[in-house]
Amino acid sequence: MLSFARCIRNSQEFYDKKNSIPADAFENLSWLVEGFSLDEVKSLVKEDHEGESVSDSFAEDLESPETLKSFVVVDGEDELRRIMAEPLEKWRVFLHPTQRKIVNKKYSGAARILGGAGTGKTVVAMHRAKQLTQNLKDKERILFTTYTANLASDIKDNLRKICTTEELRRIDVINLDAWVSQFLREHGYSPEIIYDDKTKYLWEDAVAANDCIEGLPVSFYEDEYNKVIVAQEAFSLEKYIRAVRTGRGTRLDRRKRIQIWKVFEAYQNLMKEQQVRDINTAMYECRMLLSKSASENRYKHVIVDEGQDLSVNGFRLLRAIAGEEHENDIFIVGDAHQRIYKNKAALSQCGINVRGRSSILRINYRTTEEIRKFAFALLKGISFDDLDDSFDTGDKCQSLTHGKDPQILSFRNANEEFDFLLKEIKKLFDSGVSAKNVCVVTRTHKLLDDYIRRFTENKIRCYEIKGNKADDRSLNGIRVATMHRVKGLEFQYVFIAAANKRIIPLSSAIDHTDKVSEQETMTAEKCLLYVALTRAQKGTYVSGYGQISEFLQS
Repeated sequence: MLSFARCIRNSQEFYDKKNSIPADAFENLSWLVEGFSLDEVKSLVKEDHEGESVSDSFAEDLESPETLKSFVVVDGEDELRRIMAEPLEKWRVFLHPTQRKIVNKKYSGAARILGGAGTGKTVVAMHRAKQLTQNLKDKERILFTTYTANLASDIKDNLRKICTTEELRRIDVINLDAWVSQFLREHGYSPEIIYDDKTKYLWEDAVAANDCIEGLPVSFYEDEYNKVIVAQEAFSLEKYIRAVRTGRGTRLDRRKRIQIWKVFEAYQNLMKEQQVRDINTAMYECRMLLSKSASENRYKHVIVDEGQDLSVNGFRLLRAIAGEEHENDIFIVGDAHQRIYKNKAALSQCGINVRGRSSILRINYRTTEEIRKFAFALLKGISFDDLDDSFDTGDKCQSLTHGKDPQILSFRNANEEFDFLLKEIKKLFDSGVSAKNVCVVTRTHKLLDDYIRRFTENKIRCYEIKGNKADDRSLNGIRVATMHRVKGLEFQYVFIAAANKRIIPLSSAIDHTDKVSEQETMTAEKCLLYVALTRAQKGTYVSGYGQISEFLQS
């Protein structure tokens, strides 16, 4: 193969000859083709094969990660028939040798797995849960948690495809907020946990009742409370005055802190009076309840998907749930490039030590390289953390498949744009693409409702992906969802509609309190578009009317 490989002159010729090159050789050579240095590729290959050795036993070789990449050893014809009869969706849980090594590894404590969109983080987390059930003793359980309800539902649905009934019985899959609500209810906790508008109204009442600093919006007080007071547990004026405010854009001297503390005090009193709690306060009180019992509601292992979206309080609670550090206690997968909510935490500051127990997934199995590069370019120049106290450049990643560049189209009005969407989706149907493999994504619910109405009028069945349940793949119809709801999902083709100026980024989502807040919210909007783009396996279309989004202007 050496002379054959050396005769390849460019990347296009290399990818055209894919079927003539052994799969493992193609994978390693593709790193070189994409511009990685020889030393970098050698390092990657060495890392993938670290600890492996050639065996004299045929049986042992059949169980090696590299062999399992291409083969499954079945025990008899009945098992073979069962495997071949499984639905296509079950094959989403395929593991690459690099992933399998992480799944099977023993960690002395918590472990962190980073990887860009489409690198299989959730698949690794699911297989990790299955693997850990093998050594559980009586009554020991695993908590598998994530940030949103629909992701938890999707994970639970996919775990059914790889786990036995007994294994599933040992794994509790639930988003963290729901777990908190359930735990507090079981302990006779009466206050209601509130979100979004209800929390906003409470803050508005607290601000209105006090002599506040001119120019500070209500959103500032809520952010200050969550990012400084809750994060550092500075629940008294004395502690707040001493609290560190690194990274907060608006400067506050001692006098101003004393003044705005009255708002925080009023907010806390309103929560007590109205028998409600925001989720961060509820998590704190949940942890206080846990601290009174050495063993209650503890899990042997905790697995966290989409770790970048959890708050400081969330990770502190998970530390309490898992108990004192022990072997394989907490397994976290995440990617700061996909952080689309306000939460941000450094694991080391939450009592979770992952030093020496981290891995990076580098191969994108979902999107084409053209989609991956286009989406990642949106984030150029932005610094991202590694879920701890260092940085994640995200540049050591590539896709092994290729296709067309994402299509960016601008139309004069909404009618012209919809005509395009309708025509392209019908063309996909005519080419044999199933409706459930097509997803139309918008930034807001209001826009989504309008597209659903128009598609329905044109006899295109729509299935809306909502926040409290998984995508039911047995139901036909194109998928429609907001950009937040497609997190963690994948489709063959994605249409991002109404990518207009003031919609992406959404003008009402940008916090203009100060330069830091403005930059943080702009970054979140870029990350949201990155997430939506990388849901596609084969093709992405981004369309708008009037003025196109500033993020898409070259």
